[in-house]
Amino acid sequence: MKKKDKVIFRCRGCGCQTPQWMGRCPECGDWDTLVAEKTEDGTPPGAKFSRKKSAAIPMDSITFDEEPRLTTSIQEFDRVLGGGVVPGTLILIGGDPGIGKSTLMLQVLSEISARGKKTLYVSGEESIRQLKMRGDRLSSSSDSNMFVAAETDLDSIISMAETEKPHVMVVDSIQTVYNPEMASTPGSVNQIREASIRLMNMAKQSGIPLFLVGHVTKVGAIAGPRIMEHMVDTVLYFEGDRSHVFRILRAVKNRFGSTNEIGVFEMKENGLREVPNPSAVFLEERSVNAPGSVVTASMEGTRPILIEIQGLASGSGFGNPRRTVLGLDQNRVALIAAVMEKRLGINLSGLDIFMNVTGGVKVVEPAVDLGVAVALASSFLDVPVPEGTTVIGEIGLTGEIRAAGHVEARLKEASKMGFTRCILPRNSQKQLPDIKDISVEGVTSLKQAMEILFP
Repeated sequence: MKKKDKVIFRCRGCGCQTPQWMGRCPECGDWDTLVAEKTEDGTPPGAKFSRKKSAAIPMDSITFDEEPRLTTSIQEFDRVLGGGVVPGTLILIGGDPGIGKSTLMLQVLSEISARGKKTLYVSGEESIRQLKMRGDRLSSSSDSNMFVAAETDLDSIISMAETEKPHVMVVDSIQTVYNPEMASTPGSVNQIREASIRLMNMAKQSGIPLFLVGHVTKVGAIAGPRIMEHMVDTVLYFEGDRSHVFRILRAVKNRFGSTNEIGVFEMKENGLREVPNPSAVFLEERSVNAPGSVVTASMEGTRPILIEIQGLASGSGFGNPRRTVLGLDQNRVALIAAVMEKRLGINLSGLDIFMNVTGGVKVVEPAVDLGVAVALASSFLDVPVPEGTTVIGEIGLTGEIRAAGHVEARLKEASKMGFTRCILPRNSQKQLPDIKDISVEGVTSLKQAMEILFP
């Protein structure tokens, strides 16, 4: 007699499992995300795996021949990965719809196949004719080493990889892949987890580097269970505003390279083109001697990039002043505004504050704090920052300027871009060698920095 199937409810966002339906997920707090899933004998779908006995061995007895990384001619892409693609690695790339993920993957495979390597692009969203049309537009479809397929069945995709044995493989997207033996629909938590686990095992056992393209949710996170990001070796986010031409590829997890490394691309009619000197691009339209504008140096992985921070403090016509922040942490901006009001006597509480990082760049490091404060003070006083000046430093709650890392690299980048003066923490100044063409002034407090810039 067959046992009666049981029903569980699983969150589409985080994968939390509950025995009964609830309006709000108890784990992630999202509303109306619990869906019913049938289980046999109380075992969740996809939970039954064949077990193979394994034995532990001493680490010093492990021998292997280290394979070189697979590189492309797209230097910005190789930089983000830490120098190229590691054999057998599993890479997850996410981004907003229409941002250019599929375009980037087609161009990467085209560059690899042009070097005599066999590549395989499996699409679950486009037909092979659509892929051909896209490839013709990108001039990426003329190589016989590049194979394409339109498939969503998980077993068929794995069988295809085992048969073709490509040097690099792309699955676009992981949310469309499904296992027909599971009752849940494609894109569900169970299907994504099952597909990710089996594709990971295939990549590790065969040594094929595998790229998984993923959709993102409305809050910008990759859709699906969080365990998917833990399983993969590298997580890349393709960021940018579709109204802007610039795209940023950012590594937020990388087992074989630096995290928070970025690559900058420009979207054109015939595809993406890398930007080898982002500082020059982000500053080329900067208004000189404009109040509320300042240039600071941000470290993106191992590379310093000069960015322009714009601030605007204006009278508020509402009871509650507005705080609009683009490209910066809104809580960090509120903290800096409170420090300025307390330590400098600049009353910003009744003013609307608008902050922007030009070029669509998102900055998270604290070394740009001084740039935020200087931009706000410049707008409040309606006095421009002296020409050729850049600022670096983290601001503490007592108004002190704390040391920043990689100051020498930042100064060299500023000097290369024509800046002649830099305001930075005094503790960082003590450790600097002599750098030509740029004068350095060390400060210990926010008040001291403001006295130098706005005497």
